[in-house]
Order: sequence, then C-alpha cells, then structure tokens
Amino acid sequence: MYSIDLSIFKDNFVANWHEHVWLDYQNKLDTARCAGLIDAAAMFHNNILICSLPILKPDPSPYDFVRGNRAVHEAMLLYPGILRGMCFVNPGYTSEAVTEIKHCIKNLGMTGLKLYNQYLISDPIQDKIIKTCIDLDVPILVHAGKLKYHPEREPYISDGTHFAVAAKKFPEAAIIMAHIGGGGDWQWSLKAIADSPNISIDISGSVIDEGIIEQSLYYLGPDRILFGTDMSWSGCIGKLLAARIARKDKIRILGNNRFKKYLERNSQL
Repeated sequence: MYSIDLSIFKDNFVANWHEHVWLDYQNKLDTARCAGLIDAAAMFHNNILICSLPILKPDPSPYDFVRGNRAVHEAMLLYPGILRGMCFVNPGYTSEAVTEIKHCIKNLGMTGLKLYNQYLISDPIQDKIIKTCIDLDVPILVHAGKLKYHPEREPYISDGTHFAVAAKKFPEAAIIMAHIGGGGDWQWSLKAIADSPNISIDISGSVIDEGIIEQSLYYLGPDRILFGTDMSWSGCIGKLLAARIARKDKIRILGNNRFKKYLERNSQL
C-alpha cells in the first residue's frame, strides 16, 4: 500500500489558517461536519485550525453574520485549544460590523476577521473595518481571485491589484489573500502583491498546478505564506509535500512565526 510521509507535519507546529465550520439545515452549528474537521486535523497533524463561517449570499444581514459567528464560537467551545475562530461580517452594515468585530475579538476570543466577496477589499466602505482590525491588532483573511472564466459570477471578488491598493493605504494592516490555489490566475495574483509586504497568502484551494508553491516562495518568501486547506485537505497537503523547496521553508510555512502572536492571544478563552 502506498503511504505518504507526514513526518514534517507530525514533527512540527502546524497552524491551518483557512478552514470553515457550517450551519446545518436547522441553521445551527453542524456538529457532525465540525467533528469531521477535527478528525482530519488529527489525521494530518494540524495543531490549530482557524475557522470562519462566511455567508455566501450577496447581502447578508447583521442577523445572518451574528448567527454565524455565534456558531463559530460554539465550535471553539466544543474544541478548545485546537479550533480558533475568525469573525465574519458584511462591511455594508458598517456600524453593526464594527461592533461585531470588537465583540468577537475582545469577548469571544476570536483570532481575526474573515471577509468574502460582498465588497472589494479596496472599496472605501472597508476603511472602518480595516482600521478596527488594525486597532485590535488582528489579521484579515479575504476571499480572493483573478477569475479568467465567468468573472461575472463574482463581480466584487478582490484580485491582487485591489489588495495592493488596500495594503498601501493601510500599511499597518495584516492582510491575508486567501487560497492562492483557488482563485484563477495565481501567477498574476502573486506578481500583483509581490511589493506589498503586509499582504500574505494561504496555500489553500483545489488548484494543484506544478510550481504554485515554488513561485509563491520566489515572489513572497516563506514568512508571507501560510498553510491552509479550505476544505481541500489532500490537495493542499500534497502540493506542499511535493514542492521543490527546502524542508526548512516548508516548516516555516506550516508554523509561520510572524502570525503566531495572533494565536497566542486569548488562547485560554
């Protein structure tokens, strides 16, 4: 039987920066899927999972995103120590979004903010959202992509140029461009953010093109790359294991010391 050498995961600290919990058909935390997520983390030696519950419809209400965030907090309480939360909001409801971010970080012990594709990250409506995260000193994980086919399906998905604009406007912000392997033209995206030192990426996404990790390392360096799976565990683990980069760089991606401070804060909540 063919086996995969997972020793680099087993022998080192692994933070998975992009995973999700979900609601069930009763709009409550799907505890079965949550348990499956924890099983996967154990199987693949992930020490910490940073999870969010994004609302995928165009204009989720404050009721929608508060309900989702409470489900994330419930999951955190079910699996303390391994499952950490990211707060999701719709920036269109700016006042409610800022209040919710502060509550989730200060009172619920969440690690950062997750944004989806309701608005471009460079849209001025994001300014108060980003400033709030700077004040709280938490990272912002943003759904991203440079779509080559049917871009009309996600008219407000942020590409690398939007990220670069936001990063220049807010150099203190810690911004994560999500799933380099799940958003279309990843080579274009890497070039667009190469000169923005406060933008990092996670390696998640189902795209497993040859060279994706190598080129990410070339353009960004290991300290701007985070491990993540975003529901594509085997592909994301496989492309890191197969990458023709130094073992020490793989270890730096898996643990990413630059982002450890966010995990150490509120770790006992």
